[in-house]
Amino acid sequence: MVCGLALRFYTASDSYLHPWDERYHALVAKNLISHPLTPTLVDNPVLPYDYKDWTANHVWVHKQPLPLWAMAGSMWLFGVNEMALRLPSMLLSTIGIWLCFFIGSYFFNRKTGYLAAFFFSINGLIIELASGRTATDHIDIFFLFFVELAIVFSILFTQKQATIYNVLAGISVGAAILSKWLPALIVVPIWLLIVMDSGKMTAKAVFFQLLILLATCILVFLPWQLYIYHAFPVEAAWEASFNVKHLTEVLEKNTGPFYYFIERIRINYGELIYLPMIWFLWMFIKNPGDKKRLAIAIWVIVPLLFFSIAKTKMQAYILFISPALFIITAEFFFILNDYRKSHKLNWLFSLILILFIALPVRFMIERVKPFEQKNRNPDWVIDLRKLNDRKISKGLLFNYDRPIEAMFYTDLTVYAHIAGRDEINVLIKDGFQVMVNDDNKLTDDIKAIKGITIEKLGRTHVD
Repeated sequence: MVCGLALRFYTASDSYLHPWDERYHALVAKNLISHPLTPTLVDNPVLPYDYKDWTANHVWVHKQPLPLWAMAGSMWLFGVNEMALRLPSMLLSTIGIWLCFFIGSYFFNRKTGYLAAFFFSINGLIIELASGRTATDHIDIFFLFFVELAIVFSILFTQKQATIYNVLAGISVGAAILSKWLPALIVVPIWLLIVMDSGKMTAKAVFFQLLILLATCILVFLPWQLYIYHAFPVEAAWEASFNVKHLTEVLEKNTGPFYYFIERIRINYGELIYLPMIWFLWMFIKNPGDKKRLAIAIWVIVPLLFFSIAKTKMQAYILFISPALFIITAEFFFILNDYRKSHKLNWLFSLILILFIALPVRFMIERVKPFEQKNRNPDWVIDLRKLNDRKISKGLLFNYDRPIEAMFYTDLTVYAHIAGRDEINVLIKDGFQVMVNDDNKLTDDIKAIKGITIEKLGRTHVD
């Protein structure tokens, strides 16, 4: 866990917002500090906007609120900066290492749990997401964490036979839904199999506890859904329809063939991942009554099938199955190691075992890039911070090609384009301090407008 946190801390130390999707989550979280129940992207939209455009609208219910609230709380405590923004994901993904150990220890043994936790700690995709470097970032880290936590509480419920753990499992499922919606319900069949496998409860008691689980979950996630439909009915209805379109349409060019996720897991979890998956499936077929194996199989297979059928595909959509993949790989590793000891081709099995460790480590190095020399504090961020030091009130900045980042680092309303001359004059009369970024392409007509300030901000390319 300590080494895993160190990897996450290093990767999260980029002193700039990453372009997709972190910058949007960061800006909404910053705005939530001032009004926690009104999520906004462009907090003060001076110009007209399209509520259907989640990259430039005002009220922002494009994602569930829990990760955004956590990021807002962290920045409220530690200041509006990149590390405070990423701190919740860094901590939750580090705690997730222990959760993976606990789950693996329950399903198999402590040795398997330990190796699974190791795979979790060094996984390059998890580290990148926790640091905001790749798309869906902190949202998927929160979702992964609460799915894990719900399974841990499900296990504790069967071990302790105390309803409080079942309530905590329900709260965790609700929190997962408040992080990334209904795929969190994958926990329900896993919970049922864990409870049934314990053999400690009658069918009537299982049904009663299942009602408690579902009722608790609903009490956690439903109020926010009702609230946004009441407070922001147009935006909420549009986003609900947009979510459904992920299943039936290719959105924002994020797609791939049916086998997209099967192909991606070799990149994200090591090229040998197919060996333990095939072996695990074979072991399950040989003993279909093994409820623990069935629970892990459901954890992996159902999301794989569901998201493979969906038209819109992104690699992190199935991140929440990663603990199950780590556990399957760890169990196979030790089975293979035991088999190696009595086999003539001892060297071949030793090589395979080394690759099971080396390939994920290699992938982690490729993602974290510990040996790469790059500017982690670019000039364009420094320029924006200096601009914010001027404490400009009612400020507008036009012609800046990173408006989302600029609104995070400053208190300005920022647009990538330049408004018309007449529109700018009206804004000045209304008391706005209008600034225009000079990208060496400004016309004399714009420069001649009385009352505007011409700024020369640094280039925004991230080295």
